[in-house]
Amino acid sequence: MSEPLVIVGNGMVAARLAEELSRHALGRYAVAVIGEEPLLAYNRVLLSSLLAGEIEPCEIELKSARWWRDHGVTLRYGCRSQAIDVAARAVTLADGSRLRFSKLVLATGSRSIRPAWPGINLPGVLTFRDAADAAMITAASGPGARAVVVGGGLLGIEAAYGLAKGGTRVTLVHLMDRLMERQLDARAARLLRAAVEARGIEVLLEVQTEAILGHRRAAGIRLRDGREIRADLVVVAVGITPNVELARAALLNVERGIVVDDCLATSAPEIYAIGECAQHRGQCYGLVEPGHEQARVLAARLAGQDVRYGGSVPATNLKISGVAVFSAGDFMGAPGTEDILFCDPGIGTYKKLVLSGGCLVGAVLVGDSVDALWYLDLIRSGAAVDLMRDDLMFGRAHATRAAA
Repeated sequence: MSEPLVIVGNGMVAARLAEELSRHALGRYAVAVIGEEPLLAYNRVLLSSLLAGEIEPCEIELKSARWWRDHGVTLRYGCRSQAIDVAARAVTLADGSRLRFSKLVLATGSRSIRPAWPGINLPGVLTFRDAADAAMITAASGPGARAVVVGGGLLGIEAAYGLAKGGTRVTLVHLMDRLMERQLDARAARLLRAAVEARGIEVLLEVQTEAILGHRRAAGIRLRDGREIRADLVVVAVGITPNVELARAALLNVERGIVVDDCLATSAPEIYAIGECAQHRGQCYGLVEPGHEQARVLAARLAGQDVRYGGSVPATNLKISGVAVFSAGDFMGAPGTEDILFCDPGIGTYKKLVLSGGCLVGAVLVGDSVDALWYLDLIRSGAAVDLMRDDLMFGRAHATRAAA
């Protein structure tokens, strides 16, 4: 008889785990996936394209209903998990039903941070994290509308791009001195800012939002320096926080995220956590790829393989406002590292490679990311690049030919 395995969460990481289990442990588990959103698992990376009207809602779906059915996965979406009974090995759902499990995987993801600003709960103040957010932003925007996006990270820039492409006049405000400061150095961020502004988006850096304007509905924001920016819509994209409430209520070990070991196991037997809700070796990854890596490792472990998760090299490889952006590893460069730089603002291209001990340890690419995955493989593998050092900047084809 198949063991009951329950996955709480129906996002990208949960879908990858179900897929990996179908490959490595077919028939071993009776898998049930519980999701709070009333949708099949979808690709969150495409939400900005959905907001911009570049794709249709059906195009973000990761797997069809038939795929889940054909692979024997029981789906309960649009249904919130309310409590975990560790002793009884059961999950209670919001409708009162209980699902028993032999093994439980928490893939509850994260949610948008909503700062305690005056007016934050007014109608017209939205976040940009899921498909429902995208739908509400679309309904509130369009030609002639004005929007303020607070937050110059990945989600904020994507929201600003989608709004601007739909005809909304957008002002993007950011607390830090550059856009995407966690993924880009100063030069790369300047190029990205120029590309964002070229799409008609006003960018204000080093400004702090103090309050949301308006009485019955949001009418803009007030900055710490006293300036007011009027708008019909305010999108708040200032960061994310892991969804750990379910785990905390079950008395699992929780810090910022749900604490897991190298087996991705929590402090309770046969309960695991992966993705943005998990904290491994003190780190919570706010990116999709580490969650996919965790899903691969956990599926292999659940299939009986003795594998461990040793952590991920954080990497961003996306198109933001239509501009290719990639960063990975120690792209800022720790003391003792060496930088190789190429910059051509005229064509919007910037490349920075960081070397240490004869190995590539970090990279930033803007405008040209053709060789991004090759650079990422070099960073992750720790392979020596001495023989191709002089040609490394020119990409895989040139560098490997020169080193032959």
